[in-house]
Amino acid sequence: MGKKVKKEVEPPPKDVFDPLLIESKTAATVVLMLSSPEEEVLAKACDGLYKFASKGDENKVTLLGLGAVERLYKLISHEDPVVRRSAIMVFGIMASNHDVKKLLRELDVTNSLISQLAPEEDVVIHEFATLCLAHMAVEHTTKVQIFEQGGLEPLIRLLGSPDPDVKKNSVECIYLLVQDFQSRAAVHALNVIPPLLELLNSEYPVIQLLALKTLEVISKDRETRVILGENQGLDCLLKILETNEFSDLHVEALAVLGNCLEDVHTLQLIQQTGGLKKLLSFVGVSTVPDIQKNAAKAITKAAYDSENRKILSEEEVEKCLINLLEVDNDGVKVAASQAISAMCENLASKRAFGLQGIPQLVQLLSSDNEEVKEAAVTALANLTAASPSNASAVAEAEGIEPLVNTLNSLRDGAVANAATVLTNLAMQEPFRVNIQSRGIMSALAEPLRSTNSQVQSKAAFAVAAFGCDADARTELRNAGGLGPLVELLHSQNEEVRRNVCWAVMVCASDELTAVELCRLGALDILEEINLSTGRKNIFSEAALEKLLDNNLSQKYSRMGYLSSHNIITDRFYDCGQIKPGVKFLSLEELSMQELTDRRAIIFINAKPREDVLAVEEKTQDSFYEQTILLPSVSRKGSREKVSSMVSPMEAKQESSGQRTSLSKSSAREKGLRKGKGKKEEEKMKEVIQIISEVQDGLNLENSHWLPPPDFILLDYINDASQTILPLTTTREQVVALAQFVADKMGGPIEREKLHDFSWELHISEIEFELKCNIVPIGKVKKGTFYHRALLFKVIADRIGIGCSLVRGEYNRAWNEVKLVDDSPQGIAGLLLPPQEYIVDLMFQPGFLIKQGSAEAVQYKHI
Repeated sequence: MGKKVKKEVEPPPKDVFDPLLIESKTAATVVLMLSSPEEEVLAKACDGLYKFASKGDENKVTLLGLGAVERLYKLISHEDPVVRRSAIMVFGIMASNHDVKKLLRELDVTNSLISQLAPEEDVVIHEFATLCLAHMAVEHTTKVQIFEQGGLEPLIRLLGSPDPDVKKNSVECIYLLVQDFQSRAAVHALNVIPPLLELLNSEYPVIQLLALKTLEVISKDRETRVILGENQGLDCLLKILETNEFSDLHVEALAVLGNCLEDVHTLQLIQQTGGLKKLLSFVGVSTVPDIQKNAAKAITKAAYDSENRKILSEEEVEKCLINLLEVDNDGVKVAASQAISAMCENLASKRAFGLQGIPQLVQLLSSDNEEVKEAAVTALANLTAASPSNASAVAEAEGIEPLVNTLNSLRDGAVANAATVLTNLAMQEPFRVNIQSRGIMSALAEPLRSTNSQVQSKAAFAVAAFGCDADARTELRNAGGLGPLVELLHSQNEEVRRNVCWAVMVCASDELTAVELCRLGALDILEEINLSTGRKNIFSEAALEKLLDNNLSQKYSRMGYLSSHNIITDRFYDCGQIKPGVKFLSLEELSMQELTDRRAIIFINAKPREDVLAVEEKTQDSFYEQTILLPSVSRKGSREKVSSMVSPMEAKQESSGQRTSLSKSSAREKGLRKGKGKKEEEKMKEVIQIISEVQDGLNLENSHWLPPPDFILLDYINDASQTILPLTTTREQVVALAQFVADKMGGPIEREKLHDFSWELHISEIEFELKCNIVPIGKVKKGTFYHRALLFKVIADRIGIGCSLVRGEYNRAWNEVKLVDDSPQGIAGLLLPPQEYIVDLMFQPGFLIKQGSAEAVQYKHI
């Protein structure tokens, strides 16, 4: 038998510590444990930190300050799966904090997290890694990192995970990533549509909702919409809409369908399967504002395509939209109005809306919500464009007044479109008159001052539409609208500049407005525009021409030429050739200048005597009316002071032996006042002061300068009408008028003695007599070339002889006439074209000098 040997047990190594359970209530201690080499310690520390961080954001900030994030980052790639899982759980829960996310981006943890999404990894790791990525994907820079590091593919794969939390986190991260166009384009190749559609069957609403939100974003791309249709995605969406228990998903499902409706092919597919009718019916019965609003937005998107508009009109989408206008929700009203704007590009839809929708839209113009007002007036602008029947419907719905009021809106879009609708209505005369009676031009003055180019353009276009009426032009002038209109000629916007030029052209149709436009600098700006090949347009050229044609004084001063079509009227004046850059002064401004030795201003004013007397009487009546009815003095005192005043009219009557009863009363009152005491004198001083103030006010009110009448010129015109007009041929009339003019201006002058013809001294004497630089032409008895040519033109225009007026150098001017030869040469029965002649008014009055001849050159220059 063998001998049994007793084996001795070896004692444990001295450096090995027996197992010890460590408990800590201090976070700092647990964070220090993250540096332990033992897996069990690390796992337990991570578990403790997870529970601590889950309690609130303040704890996450505490851990961040203790350096936990940096230590955990080292553990998410730990070889032990338990440690790795525990560390990622802490990361996932802490990543919701903004400051933690910022540090995670600096540490560039996305690559490590993406590596944890491998199929063989634990589901818990998938859950918290995707959670962490979802938190971080809110930032654009992280989106780019995840995409560039290949994060999309594993995330899409995890949409099929059996764990709902993994699905939720993955789809949320994908939703955030596809906000970026690079990721949105990449998901096509990664076949994201089928798993997303599968998520719509999830029992968890949050997953369904995130899936729909993701589909809504990626379906903005046409390629995605095609794939969605191929995978029966449209049917899935319609089923959601038809299911009441999915009502919380209806808004998002409708948003996806709205994107799909943009494609003609997809819309046709929905129509063929009856889906479009179902969709419109669903919108019609829904009472959820967000659903109604999104449906209208979907229609708006679809209606940008002409084929889509046709399909939608076939399904009577107009009824749906008109009903939405009645919904008591501003957002729905805005969306419906915008859809109507888009749909009315289709003529059938435009007619349909005109029959039913316009009254509702007009009502919305009175809304307190500016956005509603803007959307409604924009729809009306589109509906009334090139549609007289719809314009009539707007007027019949009493839309004119609220449209004019909308010109004061705070939103530029509302103002611009209101101006457009009013312009569309102005194409019909009755509506134009109606609109004008409501002060349209005054209302347009403020939009012309806008800094928005669209408002400027539409307002100027409206001015052009309404400016064809003289009263409208006067209203714009009085409202101060011409100033901002002229300023807009400087606009760098081509459309604004074109419409403003058009408006200026229309407004320059009368002399008063044309003169004011010139005073404001329109002429200089238009000349500058027309010198630029890039800025000029047909309206700028036409505006300049019209402006000058209705401001002949300035035209002659600038251009030195008036055609036979430019008829000289009263208040015309010739102040000589103006130099470039020098301001052209008005008659009023010239009248205020002191007497100078410069060239006299020759003035035309052949008003009939009765017109002048009527103005005088009106002025006197106005004065007496205001002085006699003074409320602040006694009747007796007023009567006494007024009685002591004799008007120019009374003076005239007195000199002819006719004295008014008021003048007789004055004499009596003078006698009565002689014995009055100091109190009466003081009272009279008060009356005098008050009346003086009234008269000063009256003078200020009537400060507009009235030009002196020229009865001599009036007699010239009357004489010419009686003696020259009856002559049988134009040639005879021209010759007779030339002799008539020369006779009134000093007779014929011998060429050799032209320098002895002292017309300058004669004109200076008239200026001194009048104490004014402005000389009525009838006063001129010794006139040179330019006096005679002007008088010839004035009388010729009044009696119907066509002639032009041309300014030359060295005080030369002449008239050109076109005459047909009385005995035509050439082919029998045919008249030769008229010949152009210069009329001699100086040397041989009445002699006709053929244009282009040596005599013509001599007459002009020598």
